[in-house]
Amino acid sequence: MFDTVPRREGDDGVRGPAISRVDSSVLSTIAMLDIKWIRDNPAALADALVKRGSSPGEAQAVVDTLIAKDETRRAHLVKLQTAQERRNAASKEIGKAKAAKDEAAAAALMAEVAELKTFLGDAEDEERRLDAELRDALAVVANVPLADVPVGPDEKANVIHRQWGTPGEGGRLTQTPRPAWPKDFAPKEHFEIGEPLGMDFAAAAKLSGARFVVLKGELARLERALGQFMLDLHTREHGYTEVAPPLLVRDDVMFGTGQLPKFREDLFATLRPPTATEQLDFYQQVINEYLAAVGTGRPEGRYCNDLGTRGDTTNLSLTQEGTNRFNQIWLSRNGFWLIPTAEVPLTNLVRDAILSEAELPMRYTALTPCFRSEAGAAGRDTRGMLRQHQFDKVELVSVTTPEQSSAEHERMLTCAEAVLQRLDLPYRVMTLSTGDMGFSAQKTWDIEVWLPGQGTYREISSCSVCGDFQARRMEARYRPAEGKGTRHVHTLNGSGVAVGRALIAVLETYQNPDGSVTVPSALAPYMGGVERIGG
Repeated sequence: MFDTVPRREGDDGVRGPAISRVDSSVLSTIAMLDIKWIRDNPAALADALVKRGSSPGEAQAVVDTLIAKDETRRAHLVKLQTAQERRNAASKEIGKAKAAKDEAAAAALMAEVAELKTFLGDAEDEERRLDAELRDALAVVANVPLADVPVGPDEKANVIHRQWGTPGEGGRLTQTPRPAWPKDFAPKEHFEIGEPLGMDFAAAAKLSGARFVVLKGELARLERALGQFMLDLHTREHGYTEVAPPLLVRDDVMFGTGQLPKFREDLFATLRPPTATEQLDFYQQVINEYLAAVGTGRPEGRYCNDLGTRGDTTNLSLTQEGTNRFNQIWLSRNGFWLIPTAEVPLTNLVRDAILSEAELPMRYTALTPCFRSEAGAAGRDTRGMLRQHQFDKVELVSVTTPEQSSAEHERMLTCAEAVLQRLDLPYRVMTLSTGDMGFSAQKTWDIEVWLPGQGTYREISSCSVCGDFQARRMEARYRPAEGKGTRHVHTLNGSGVAVGRALIAVLETYQNPDGSVTVPSALAPYMGGVERIGG
């Protein structure tokens, strides 16, 4: 019935020196992906796309396509406007002709108006189609990197921004007393430590398959303690407002933050199957669209196979595109997307809103489950909890004026770092390159925590500034305190931090040779006096 259920693609990342720069005076304009700016500055957009990883030919093709679609749309609008003006003028002339008792002229004018009315009806449909084509083409073009973002194709070009703590020796605060490891001790990975403590992958596989885990007993309590600790830190000390958002959202909400349409392969969708009657009703709707196209002389066979005579639906069947259209209609009306991150609902709290400047910045946080198919991660991190279809994360979202966003980005990073510092977990901050940044980001810092069991750093948080890229998709604006009109807000998002990965880092950093794990001092208020689990 449904050939495919869309999902979403994961974020990407890179490091290296800033090889070329875009003039800072136009950065905010480019970030808006304003078609007028693209039309006036095609070379600058092509350069930005090349920095994002496209070949020069691919980048130029994207720019040429956008401009061509816009030119077609604008030329059609001129025809539409001309026809509207002539219709209005002819309507006035009808009255003059009748007043002059020139019935022949009045009849000719009435016929002309009727013809123009028919043309305008079709032309307005064409306008909507051309608008949608341009909007869809713009919707899959990524945000433009800021000038100071390292240029490079992938994570190998990422640059170390700063580092905290020394791997192998713990963090600098040493708030939690812990015995030194023997010199010959080889730190275990989290799943080796966790499985005897209640980390059950076999039980999860029975319930849901691969990339899920069941946590039991004190291990489940430790994960819950981590999430509560992070929420309390961000709300009590960092000024974020806690939100409990929905976990299921509509298409336009996913579109607003940039997950749709480009990255549906890494998303999970849920929907109610149609009844037999509902399916027939929708099939008839698609067939009616086909018949309307036939009646106006448009190309036939897009949604249906023309097996019968014109106007006869008895032998018509849906093409693959018609089936896809049916699925699209049904999903948009009866389906939801499981959120891949709380960034999605938190940022969309300001969609279609006009805020006052005095309300900004707004800061929200939430602890939610997150759902990702990990479609692009086949064969990676298949053992353990590092890459799961479902995981908990504390998200940070800020909504600011354009002037506030750069400082807010620094502030958000500091708030996320505070989590790891309180837990005494060594980490480093990486500036992601142009090829490694997420779709909606202008600039991203990744925090990578040290995992002794793996002997390497792994991402635990990403903090991104998006400029007005998401705001334009959501139509989120504010009224400046001075001046007229409205401006688009700037949005930022970051992990504060991923709870599952924090649990991994705690297990590996605080493990003891006897198999127990020392509870970090910062979590003591949440563990009811338990200082050690296992052993």
